Amino acid sequence: MRQFELFYASLSEYSYLGLALLQWIILLLVTCVAWIIARFFLKKATHKFLTITQRTGITWDDMIPKMLEKTHGIFIFLFFLYTCSLFLTASLQARELFQKFLTVATFFQVALWGNEVVNFFLKQYLSKRSSHGDAEINLSAYSAISITARFVLWFVLLLLLLDNLGVDITALVTGLGIGGIAIALAVQNILGDIFASLSIVLDRPFEVGDFIVVDDKAGTVEHIGLKTSRIRSLSGEQLVFPNRKLIETYICNFKRMQTRRIVFSFGVTYSTPAGKLRGIPQLVKSIVESQQYAKFDRAHFLKYGDSALIFEVVYIMQVSDYNTYMDTQQDINFRLLDAFAGQEIEFAFPTRTLIVQTDPSTPQPDKM
Repeated sequence: MRQFELFYASLSEYSYLGLALLQWIILLLVTCVAWIIARFFLKKATHKFLTITQRTGITWDDMIPKMLEKTHGIFIFLFFLYTCSLFLTASLQARELFQKFLTVATFFQVALWGNEVVNFFLKQYLSKRSSHGDAEINLSAYSAISITARFVLWFVLLLLLLDNLGVDITALVTGLGIGGIAIALAVQNILGDIFASLSIVLDRPFEVGDFIVVDDKAGTVEHIGLKTSRIRSLSGEQLVFPNRKLIETYICNFKRMQTRRIVFSFGVTYSTPAGKLRGIPQLVKSIVESQQYAKFDRAHFLKYGDSALIFEVVYIMQVSDYNTYMDTQQDINFRLLDAFAGQEIEFAFPTRTLIVQTDPSTPQPDKM
């Protein structure tokens, strides 16, 4: 018994931050027990919520188990350490120190939760915007937006943390603002391309696999990066465009063409009888309507040309494939050729008729 009293007295003799060694042992033991229990129930709750959210048809609740998994053990330990210090009536000096530790841990924990929220909603947004689930454009979008969102989140939380710890952030914010302006001016071209990449990913004027025309360049989009996009031209070479240029110019996206309006014309000779001329529009209509993917619009005698009577035909291709259009137009041309040959209608070609008129007063040569 005497030895126990001596041991107890020795534990009570040493102190730190107003707490005796025995009080520290009791505080840490209670905190560890509470931490173990909290971790056990947190794991059970995570598994339970994961099972429940897999059965529901909504998506936003999937974020709950992910955030529970991101709850760090250090944050839980410091939370119970501060809470137990209040119940065990620890010294003011110790409580203030625990509160500062908990404040720092809380801001970092909020940052972890914020990262998870950003990742979750970003993936949901991109999965809805990407109609074909293109992994490359999703990766590009995720990289660009995630970096920006995380930088803003951590920067704001860092300033709030410093402010809560009593640091005067006015001068810091002012200095960072001036420095940020100087950096932005120095790398404005790079930043312009990066924000242009965000605009391309979010607004989606084109996607990987689309065939586009930019100015006089045309090709299939192969890659959309943070600074540049790469297009494979029809002749085989790779074209690299700064993203800023792509959003500042007109883009013709043929991949999103659903129908194709076709206008073509032909001419017949002036010697064609009027009756046959009147029957040409109906003849052309029957030929176009015989095509599988063509929808006839109109056929008219358009005008009198220099050496031909010009007819204009319009039809709508119900598919956007260029090769299918060319096959259809080729078949129409062949059928017109056969039909006109059967009705003895001649296609016109550029000709000139020279009429020579002589003066009657001019002496004519004697005929032998």
